Amino acid sequence: MSKDNPRAIHLKDYRVPPFLIDRTELHFELGEKATLVKSRLSMRRNPDSDEGDAALQLHGDTSLVLRRLQLDGKDLSVSDYQRDDESLTIAQLPDNFVLECVTLIKPQENTSLEGLYKSNGMFCTQCEAEGFRKITFYLDRPDVMSVFTTTIVANRQDYPVLLSNGNPVEQGEQEDGRHWCRWDDPFKKPAYLFALVAGKLEQVDDSFTTQSGREVALRLFVEPQNLDKCDHALASLKRSMAWDEQVYGREYDLDIFMIVAVDHFNMGAMENKGLNIFNSSCVLANPATTTDAGFQRIEGIVGHEYFHNWSGNRVTCRDWFQLSLKEGFTVFRDAEFSADMGSRTVKRIEDVSLLRTAQFAEDAGPMAHPVRPASYIEISNFYTLTVYEKGAEVVRMIHTLLGAEQFRKGSDLYFERHDGQAVTTDDFIQAMEDASGIDLGQFRRWYSQAGTPVVEVSDDYDAEQRRYRLKVRQHCPATPESDSKQPFHIPLAVGLLDEQGNDLDLGDGQTTKILHLTEAEQEFVFEGIDSQPLPSLLRGFSAPVKLRYPYSAEQLVFLMAHDSDGFNRWDAGQRLAVDLMQGLISDYQQGRELVLDRSLVEAYTKVLSDRSLDPAMVAKLLLLPSEAYLAELAEVIDPEAIHLVREFVKRELAQALQGLLMDAYRHNRSEGDYQLNADAIARRSLQNAALSYLMTLEQPRILVLAQHQFASADNMTDQLAALSLIAHSGFESERQQALSEFYQQWQQDPLVVNQWLSVQATSPRDDSLTQVKALMAQPLFDLTNPNRVRALIGAFCGQNAVQFHRADGEGYRFLADQVIALDKLNPQIASRLLTPLTRWKRYDSRRQALMRAQLERIMAGELSKDSYEIVSKSLA
Repeated sequence: MSKDNPRAIHLKDYRVPPFLIDRTELHFELGEKATLVKSRLSMRRNPDSDEGDAALQLHGDTSLVLRRLQLDGKDLSVSDYQRDDESLTIAQLPDNFVLECVTLIKPQENTSLEGLYKSNGMFCTQCEAEGFRKITFYLDRPDVMSVFTTTIVANRQDYPVLLSNGNPVEQGEQEDGRHWCRWDDPFKKPAYLFALVAGKLEQVDDSFTTQSGREVALRLFVEPQNLDKCDHALASLKRSMAWDEQVYGREYDLDIFMIVAVDHFNMGAMENKGLNIFNSSCVLANPATTTDAGFQRIEGIVGHEYFHNWSGNRVTCRDWFQLSLKEGFTVFRDAEFSADMGSRTVKRIEDVSLLRTAQFAEDAGPMAHPVRPASYIEISNFYTLTVYEKGAEVVRMIHTLLGAEQFRKGSDLYFERHDGQAVTTDDFIQAMEDASGIDLGQFRRWYSQAGTPVVEVSDDYDAEQRRYRLKVRQHCPATPESDSKQPFHIPLAVGLLDEQGNDLDLGDGQTTKILHLTEAEQEFVFEGIDSQPLPSLLRGFSAPVKLRYPYSAEQLVFLMAHDSDGFNRWDAGQRLAVDLMQGLISDYQQGRELVLDRSLVEAYTKVLSDRSLDPAMVAKLLLLPSEAYLAELAEVIDPEAIHLVREFVKRELAQALQGLLMDAYRHNRSEGDYQLNADAIARRSLQNAALSYLMTLEQPRILVLAQHQFASADNMTDQLAALSLIAHSGFESERQQALSEFYQQWQQDPLVVNQWLSVQATSPRDDSLTQVKALMAQPLFDLTNPNRVRALIGAFCGQNAVQFHRADGEGYRFLADQVIALDKLNPQIASRLLTPLTRWKRYDSRRQALMRAQLERIMAGELSKDSYEIVSKSLA
C-alpha cells in the first residue's frame, strides 16, 4: 500500500454492530483455476445499536470478484451498492432480510495464506484475524456471531476429503465426477473461526468418552507419508480433554473433533470450532524425527487449541483489542496443563525465560503496548508475546490473588454467564470479582498500562525487636502510549530462609507469603524473627516484573543450594552468572584480561555433585543466561562482547568441571529403546547439557563422543544435539561430513530439513551469512513456505546475534532484502521478521545508523499495512 498514513483503529471508538447475522449458509465449488463461493446471510438490524437507519457495510478484500448480489431474492445492480478497496456498502435496507452473494476467488494465487488458499495441493483456510473477508463479503468482526452451514463441492479424485466446522450432516455424488459434503455447526461463532479443508488425506481415528458418557470421535488428517507421526498428538488431545474436565469442568460439545496438518501455515495452529488446522511442525511427531522439546511443544499446542473450545470459541472476544481475553487465558491454561503433565518447576523456568528475554524486550521497544491495546493499524501485528505470554501472566496473578478454589468459581461463572457471547477482559475480571468477593479494581491496570514494572527491594533487621522489614518500591518506565504509570497491584511471593537454609514459618504454617504491593512505596514487617533472614523474593515468578535486590555472590550460591522454591534456585544461579558476566563484558570492552570468578565454578560444582537433584533441574541450573537475556539487561547492547564473554565463561567452566561433566554425560547416556517419559527426558537433557560444555574444549576425544552420539542415536533429541555441537565447532571436515550425512538421511522429511537449516543459520561462525544465502539458492528453499522462512531467515536474524549484528551491516541489509521481497507475498511473515531491526536504538551509534538506514530503505517502498505499522513506529 502507499504510505498515506493508513487509518488506525481505536478501542475508544468501538460501537456495537448495526446489523447481526443469525444464519450463514455457504456453498463452495472448488476449482483448479478459481473457486466459486455462494453465501446466503439471514440478517437483521441490531436492537442494541443506536444507528437505526445505518447502511450495511460488509468487509471484502480487493481480490473478491463479485458475480451476483441479491436482496430478498431480487438482483442488485451496481447502482444499488458502493464498493471500495475494503468494503461493500448497501443503503436503505429493511429490518430483516436475506442477502445472497456470489464471489469468485483464486486460492491458488493466494500466497498471503489468509482466507482460502492451496497448500501442497490441498485447500485450507486461515481466517483469524481478518481472513474471512478474502473469501466473501461479510461482517468480519468477532462480535458478529452466526450459526454456519457449509457445503463443499469438489472433484472426488483430487479432493476425496471435504471438511468444515461442526458435524457432517449430508453428502452425495454428482455425475461430473465431483462429490459434496454438508457440515452444520450448531454453535454460534464469528467468521474468524470458520474453517474448510479439502484434499487427499489419510485419517487416523480414535475416540474419547466425556464425563457425561458421550462418545466423541477424534480424527487426525495427514498426508499419507505422515501416518506414523500421529499417535502423540492424539494421546495429547485425549489428555487435554480429560484435564479440562477435571480442572475446569469443561466438556467437549460436538460429536466429532478433527485436526488437520498443513505444511504452509502462518501460525502454529488455529482453534476453528471442531476443525483445528495445525502447522505440521506443531502436530506431527515420532522419536526418530522429533526432539523431546518438540514432543512437549506439540502436547502444549494441542492442549492450547483444544482449550480454546471454551476460552475462545464458546466465549469469544468482542473486538480484537480483547485478544488476550482468549489468548492470555488459554496460554495460562495450557501452561498449567503442561506443568501437570511434566515438571512444574522446569515448565515455569522455560516460560519465564521466554518472557524475560523476548517479552520484556517487546515492552522496551517501539511496539510496546498494553495487554489490551488501545489502537492498531493491522491487527495481525498484535499477535504478540505481550498479548499471549504477558496476558497469561496477568491471569496467573489473578489465580494467585484468588487462590485455586476461588479462581475455579470465577471461571465457572465466566463460562456460564457469557456462553455464546463475545465479551471483554472487563467481563472476565468482573466474573472473578463476583465469584470471589475480591476487589480487582486496581489490578485492571495490568490490562491498560504497557511496560515492565521494576520492583526494588531493600531490608533491615532489628535483632532486639526480632523484627524484619522489607521496603519495596515499584515504578514502570515510559512506553510509547504513556510517560507516567499508576502503581500496579503486584502479588509479591516471599519466603525467608534462616542460617541453615530452612524456610521460616510466616504464619499458619505457611513458608511463602503473598505481599500485596499496591503503592509506589510500601513497607512489610515480619515479627518474631530470631535472626537475620535471607529473603527469597518473587517465588515462582509471581509477577512479570524486574526484581532488584542487592544479593551478594555468597547469598546467591546459598539460595542455589537451599531455596525450597525450585524456580528461585534456578533464578539465583542465573543472577549469579549475570552479575559475573556483566563484569566480564565490561572487562572485555575495556581491554582487560578475562578471569572467571571462582564462585560460579563452586556453585556449579555443588550442582553437579548433588545426585539427589532431578537431572532436568541440574540441566536447567547449568544453562548459562542466553545472549538474548544478557542483551535485554544491557544499557547499550554489544553483541560481540556478549557472545565472546558467554563462550569464555562456558569454556572456563568446562575446563574446571571437566571430570564432573564427563561423569554426568556418561551417567545419563540413554540405554535401551527410546522412552518418552519425565525421567528419560531429564537424563537426555543433562547428558546433552554436559556435552555442550565439553565440546567448547575443542578436544578430539570429546569430538569422538559427539560423533558417536550422532551416528548411534535412535532419536532426534540426541542426534540433533550432537549435530549442532559438531556443526558449530571448529572441526571443519567433521562439521561438513555431519551436515552432509544428516541431510542425506532426512532430505525427504520437510520438518527435519527445517531443523537442519536452523542448525546452520544459528552457527556463530564468520561464514554463516554466506552459508544462509547459499542455502536460500538451493531448490529446497521456498520463500512462500513460512516454515522454511522461519527456519533459515528467522533463525539467522533472530537467534544468531553475533553474526546478524556483524560490524559491516550486511546482516541488516540481508534482512531488509528479505522483508521487501516477502511483503509482496506474505505480509504477516514479512512484518514478523522485522523485529530484530525495530530495536535499533538499543545498540551503539554505528549499528544504529546501519539499522536505521535499512528501515528507511524498507519504508521507501510500497508496503502492506502489516509492515508499514512496524517500520513507521520503529522510526518514530
